[in-house]
Amino acid sequence: MVNAYFLDTSALVKRYVPELGSNWIQSITFPAAGNFLAISQITWVEVCSAFSRRQREGSLSVDEVDQLMEDFRTDFDNQYEVLEVDRTLIETAGALVMQNPLRAYDSVQLASALRVQSVLTSMPETQLIFVSADSRLLNIAHSEGLAIDNPNNYP
Repeated sequence: MVNAYFLDTSALVKRYVPELGSNWIQSITFPAAGNFLAISQITWVEVCSAFSRRQREGSLSVDEVDQLMEDFRTDFDNQYEVLEVDRTLIETAGALVMQNPLRAYDSVQLASALRVQSVLTSMPETQLIFVSADSRLLNIAHSEGLAIDNPNNYP
């Protein structure tokens, strides 16, 4: 079985900034693990926001953020399957946000994961796991038929 993961930003940031669940995220995103890793195009903006917020709060220096952004750019360009945000995806996200108590970008993340899952259904040996540190989003993703995991369950 091929391991496939859709990583929302709350999970992906743990790859770059040490916090609860970072070791597990690093283990599944390590290139030698050979896992299929998908993210939404909007993750770029959210990761930039997360790093910048940490810099403003003083937990990361300018140099650290520069290095993290360089690392993230390399991974974004070479390791992740980046789902483009198009009209159909936005409309799906709009429907999800109308039906569920989701923040706007969370609905785009979930719509992106659902699109990946629909593509992977033709590959029965591959199961997509939606990874997030947001329990509310995970519950909604599960109700939408996705397998889920929370990196915070792996101290």
